[in-house]
Amino acid sequence: MNKFKQLWSNLESSLWFLPALIVAVSIIFAVALIEADSAGSDRWLAQWPRLFGAGAEGARGMMSTIAASMMAVVGVTFSMTLMTLALASSQYTSRILRNFMRSRVTQTVLGIFAGIFTYCLIVLRTIRGGDEGVFVPSLAVFFGFVLALGGVGALMFFIHHIATSIQASSIIASVAQETIEAIDRLFPKKLEQGSCEDNDDHTLRLPAKQYWRTVPARQSGYIQNVDNASLLRLARDRRTIIRMERGIGQFVVRNTALASLALEDPPDQETIAALQATFSISRHRTVEQDLAFGIRQIVDMALKALSPSINDTTTAVMCVDYLTAILVRLAPRQIPSSHRYEDGQLRVVAKGQSFEGLLAESFDQVRSNARGNAAIMLRMLGAIQTIAGLAVDPSRRRTLRGQVRWIAEVAERTLDSSHERARVNAQLAHVRQALEADERPEEQKK
Repeated sequence: MNKFKQLWSNLESSLWFLPALIVAVSIIFAVALIEADSAGSDRWLAQWPRLFGAGAEGARGMMSTIAASMMAVVGVTFSMTLMTLALASSQYTSRILRNFMRSRVTQTVLGIFAGIFTYCLIVLRTIRGGDEGVFVPSLAVFFGFVLALGGVGALMFFIHHIATSIQASSIIASVAQETIEAIDRLFPKKLEQGSCEDNDDHTLRLPAKQYWRTVPARQSGYIQNVDNASLLRLARDRRTIIRMERGIGQFVVRNTALASLALEDPPDQETIAALQATFSISRHRTVEQDLAFGIRQIVDMALKALSPSINDTTTAVMCVDYLTAILVRLAPRQIPSSHRYEDGQLRVVAKGQSFEGLLAESFDQVRSNARGNAAIMLRMLGAIQTIAGLAVDPSRRRTLRGQVRWIAEVAERTLDSSHERARVNAQLAHVRQALEADERPEEQKK
């Protein structure tokens, strides 16, 4: 199942899979229309002579012209796509290239142009005149003309799409939306008001260290996803505990520890192969189970915008805004414990994602690179205040207070203007008040 998901993800992000399907459909469509023409071409010609009355030479010339022009458009489209990829990579970050390649608009437009070219070749091959015996597939030729007009419309729409998609706001919003969808899929449950989530069971007694048997990785790369159901089933069938040594999004080196089994004897090859199969490892990260990668892309764009060579505070502010949208969606969600049980028995010790880790991934590097930039500090403080309104877990609110403290330290050290320091201090007071408001009842109860 994991291999199928990885294969499908790779096909979705390729520039050839969907275009190849469209080309195949165009071939089937051309053959079907030619067969329809061979069965009733006289009827079409008799009913609409002006539409379907082209001779062999005229039909051949038109189809040849359409095919040649579509091939030229395919070249232009590929050039525009590659130019966009190069521009996005240099201006923002190379980690967003996969998002451009996964664009259904780009894949569909490329497929349309290639499909029209293929359609014309199939129809052109069947046109005969003179000594060969006259056969002109009038219906197929007419639809070739219609497809050519559709191709012109697709080219105009693609130019508009490219101009829109390379804007910073569109790129950041697309990455944020993909990450938010992953949050909804991975963490559908919400925490109850005042509940406290503890992902680490400190009272758990694990087997002695000498009983852990490591299972090596089959290849080097990033862990894209883990089949948690298969992992739990494997632990149950072997009556053991599986401990993940590397989590989703981490890089693992071939023949180094991927996971460990609590066994007295070394595991057999079947068990090792089954455990390795639950991990999908590839050369790149994806957002499907790796929320930190979605956040990482936006953070990279913020760091690029804050670099001295670019100094684009507006783009960095937009990045902070969309990071806020991601964390606001995550703040009230219940993140599963890293310790997975079945029938009261511990089966899996996972390396899971945590709110604290994702918050640090979002703000730590942006804060470090925002020295002397009051606009970014104010926007980050506003973001924390917004997130605090939905963070019902006291431990998450404590994590937010830590971020506020560190922003205050950076502001104190790096802001030279007294006016800017006063603005930041005023915002700090509001945020601290918001974070402490819901903590007072808990303290009074204690």
